[in-house]
Amino acid sequence: MSMNTDVLIVGAGPAGLSLAISLAHAGLQATVLELQDESQLASPAPDGREIALTHPSVQTLQRLGTWARLQDHEIGTIRDAIVHDGPVGVRSTLDIVAEGSGADYLGRIVPNCALRRTAWEVASTTQGVHIITGARVTQVTTSDSHAEVHYTQDDNGVRVDAAPLKAPLVVAADSRFSAVRRMLGVGTQMTDFGRSVIVCRMRTSVSHEDKAHECFGYDRTLAILPVQPDPDTGELLCSAVVTTDSADAQQLMQLSPEDFAAHVQNHFQSRLGDMQLVGERHIYPLVATYAHRFSGERFALLGDAAVGMHPVTAHGYNLGLSGVERLTACIVSARAAGQDWGKAAVLAPYAQGHHRHAWPIFQGTNTVVKLFTDARPVPRLVRTAIIEASRRIPPLKAAIVAQLTGRSAWTLIGRQLPRPPFFPRNSR
Repeated sequence: MSMNTDVLIVGAGPAGLSLAISLAHAGLQATVLELQDESQLASPAPDGREIALTHPSVQTLQRLGTWARLQDHEIGTIRDAIVHDGPVGVRSTLDIVAEGSGADYLGRIVPNCALRRTAWEVASTTQGVHIITGARVTQVTTSDSHAEVHYTQDDNGVRVDAAPLKAPLVVAADSRFSAVRRMLGVGTQMTDFGRSVIVCRMRTSVSHEDKAHECFGYDRTLAILPVQPDPDTGELLCSAVVTTDSADAQQLMQLSPEDFAAHVQNHFQSRLGDMQLVGERHIYPLVATYAHRFSGERFALLGDAAVGMHPVTAHGYNLGLSGVERLTACIVSARAAGQDWGKAAVLAPYAQGHHRHAWPIFQGTNTVVKLFTDARPVPRLVRTAIIEASRRIPPLKAAIVAQLTGRSAWTLIGRQLPRPPFFPRNSR
């Protein structure tokens, strides 16, 4: 059967475009279908979200060529991460630092709109990548021989059917509420936290010193993330992420910019001095998803379509990029062996590997969120015990640092354990 392309990808977000670039670099043809038009993809509007990137994720972006497209002021650094339990300054903190890991910093932080822009810039100019914009997918079917995607396009304000596309494999990369995933008959474990996230940038009078803070209050959670100063004025900036129940979030959104800034400043005990809101506040419902399957006959799920993470541990985008690397390796290996890369058995190693990597992070993150936002006495005691244990037991912190820096946890643990005394050979 004649195929239109080697891999069909639905969704031109950073994960979908990164996969297309990665496959093209390996000599395959990738076709991406996206509902947004070209102008939206080329110049995505700021959405308030700042994406924390681990060392392995940065290496993937460098390999794909998108990292080099970022501007200097778009690349922030997270040197330390500090976890506060309850009101800021009341209890001991859990300090996660890069020192002793062999890395100078824990990770980078980049605006989501910048990651989207650079992914488009590279994908749209990469030979082997074909992007169809304004495409609304209406049906996805799979058979023993191929996957087929039906879609419509706008024709002077009227939606018209386009010729269906065929490929050995279709990849759903169209958000945590993926329509393609549903068309493929794949369900999800969905956790609606009944909370919302407000994200924005704020001007400060004191430097954040490249430190990220996660402040677990019992009613609200506040994250302060370090971003680069304003490139035009040099004014100090940070990103504020407020998580609270949906009703409270709506009230915060209705506050004046001055009153909202005062709330954030008071929550953080004025540790960054005077704070002022910069630009708009953006609000997002807090729903985590985990697909029941990551692959099957003629299909695979990628990015948020596979795992939609709670943002508290900043692993969502990093999981997406690890999925890009794993799925690329699976497809390229199959092609080299003369195998059909759309077969379920061939895709199974991708699904199994991604599940082993993502499941502990997904479950651990959800457990942390539920525990650290529970105001009852017993959970408070458990939180205090966990933070104290993490401060005193090297392996726990080493495992976190290893996840962020891409280094061996066992190596980092060995560096933190006390050294046995040294006795010269001739001593008795």
